[in-house]
Amino acid sequence: MYTLERQQHILQYVRNNKVVKLVTLTKEFNVSMETIRRDIQLLVQEKKIEKFYGGVKYIEPVEGLMDNRLTQQLTEKIAIAKTCASLVDDGDCIFIDSGTTTYQMTPFLLGKEKLTVVTNSLPVAFDLIGSNIEVMIIGGKIRHSEKSVTSNDFLFRFEHLNINKAFICASGVTLEKGISDFSLEEAMTRKQLINISQTVYVATDSSKFNKDVAIQVCLLDQVDKIITDNKLSKETLKQYTDAGIKLEIVEVGS
Repeated sequence: MYTLERQQHILQYVRNNKVVKLVTLTKEFNVSMETIRRDIQLLVQEKKIEKFYGGVKYIEPVEGLMDNRLTQQLTEKIAIAKTCASLVDDGDCIFIDSGTTTYQMTPFLLGKEKLTVVTNSLPVAFDLIGSNIEVMIIGGKIRHSEKSVTSNDFLFRFEHLNINKAFICASGVTLEKGISDFSLEEAMTRKQLINISQTVYVATDSSKFNKDVAIQVCLLDQVDKIITDNKLSKETLKQYTDAGIKLEIVEVGS
């Protein structure tokens, strides 16, 4: 087992068990205490787990506010968003969700003809006001941290939509659990749009891979393609391609 792969399995094991003794990890993964300590030290540095005498415990991830995340991996997000926009054809009806990566698509869509954008993102809707793009905002409760609209079952008939392409963000991507998000309401909205969309693209930077956060959105077999940046490790790239997952790698400068 590769080092990175073992570390991800260790993280998953600690996540599942919350608190684990180091000696338990040596037995579970059949490696020496020295090897486990090296792996644990890296996971501690990445603030994924917390170490205490003789063991470790899982640190539950916390989602930051959208405004704070807009500048994180910005170069990668813009490059990914530009690639996503290139997949949109004149006359399409597309869904753009409320993530910070898909938000970057808006300037690259302005030249499209007869385009309809369905979104639950207020920033996306505001950016497209005044353009020749028809915008449909999903009605419901405002989620302040994401500036998005959720809890919309009683206000919006999803079955009336004919979505050609859906562009979904992810807070976490794993082979085992698929796409995950921090918000149950956000995940429910994405689930419904995925179910009715002809083609589903996941737009996410490489930092989200091998992370499983609070709520599962969908398994990877419900996704047509994941668009990410070229900072994805060779190990991870091989794991996903060997599993039959379609990835489009966007070149981003150092």
